[in-house]
Amino acid sequence: MRRLKLFAALALAGAATGACAPHPIVARDPVPAPSPDEAYDCTTKPFVLNAYYTGCEPRLRERRTVLQSKG
Repeated sequence: MRRLKLFAALALAGAATGACAPHPIVARDPVPAPSPDEAYDCTTKPFVLNAYYTGCEPRLRERRTVLQSKG
């Protein structure tokens, strides 16, 4: 009886691994992420029935200054 359970467990484990796709599907966002230089100014205004109106305008961010020192 013990060998039968072991055989059944091995068969189920083999079936579970065999059901996986050889090349897993990876979901990707169709819209690429914005670059670090892009930023948005957003405003939110109240609207009728507890709703809100949001408007965003793109703007360019200033470059970061990196200070390096020898020492």
